[in-house]
Amino acid sequence: MLRLIVRRLLQLIPTLVGLSVLLFIWLHRLPGGPTAALLGERATEADRRQAEALLGLDQPLWVQYGRFLRRLVELDLGTSIRTGRPVWEEFTMRFPATVELALAAMFLAILIGVPLGYFAARRRGGWLDIGAVTGSLIGICIPVFFLAFLLKEVFAVVLGWFPSVGRQSTGINATDVTGFHVLDGILTGEWDASADALWHLVLPAVALASIPLAIITRMTRASVLEVLQEDYVRTAESKGLRRRVVRLRHVMRNALLPVVTAIGLLTGGLLSGAVLTETVFSWGGIGSFIRDAIDGRDYPVLMGFILFIALIYVLINLLVDLAYSVIDPRVRVH
Repeated sequence: MLRLIVRRLLQLIPTLVGLSVLLFIWLHRLPGGPTAALLGERATEADRRQAEALLGLDQPLWVQYGRFLRRLVELDLGTSIRTGRPVWEEFTMRFPATVELALAAMFLAILIGVPLGYFAARRRGGWLDIGAVTGSLIGICIPVFFLAFLLKEVFAVVLGWFPSVGRQSTGINATDVTGFHVLDGILTGEWDASADALWHLVLPAVALASIPLAIITRMTRASVLEVLQEDYVRTAESKGLRRRVVRLRHVMRNALLPVVTAIGLLTGGLLSGAVLTETVFSWGGIGSFIRDAIDGRDYPVLMGFILFIALIYVLINLLVDLAYSVIDPRVRVH
């Protein structure tokens, strides 16, 4: 297990270096470059040359890339053109909100999708199977922003069951420890703050979970149907093993391998693609910040975000590999 972790972490280095090269080239190929974003379109040529000298953009490319790489190693992602604050500080301030939302959405998708897909496969052709397949198709087809607006309008505006915006009510005096409001309330014993944060989390988490839930349901159903046809399952049933043992040890354990892969990819996608959901519910996470960075051509923020998401994807793939070795011991042997 330790060897697997070390090997995957070593593979992280060339991946991030290659991505940094692509990002560096991309930055210098953009129309106008960072000086245009910093000074605006009406800046004179003298102003641009002065800014390039100040930023070191008049140096050879290999010198610029070396300085860029050194800053990355030091976790110096530059300064936001819009806010004037360090990019890393902006991320650490806003990213807990996105992580909290993405984890809540993925928890809902796994909690509902895996059992639903399993029972749909066990009752193939029945009403549960038809309903699960139909519901998953609808979940994939409905745009996230439309579902978010619909949930907000019905359950927040019309019925008033849930709050419509924000992560916490303004009247709540909560202690900020980790940036995760639900967890902070538990750690500090402020149960009212934790409950309020959880209540704010429901609607955006349901909206964001719609597509992962549909995919996990269909993946689990297809994988279970495939495993049920295997010889070792029929052999275990013919030997008279208890149904629970056959389901857990032989069916679900083998059917979960492709589902775990899908969960890993979907989790990374939620962290990088929560822009629409956060915008609808004014969530204040990294999604809305990146949207504003795109509008304002804030290149340091965009570069830092891409590198950050790449790091998260690699770490999630590492967790997927570790989950493989737990579910299927043969992975550890190979």
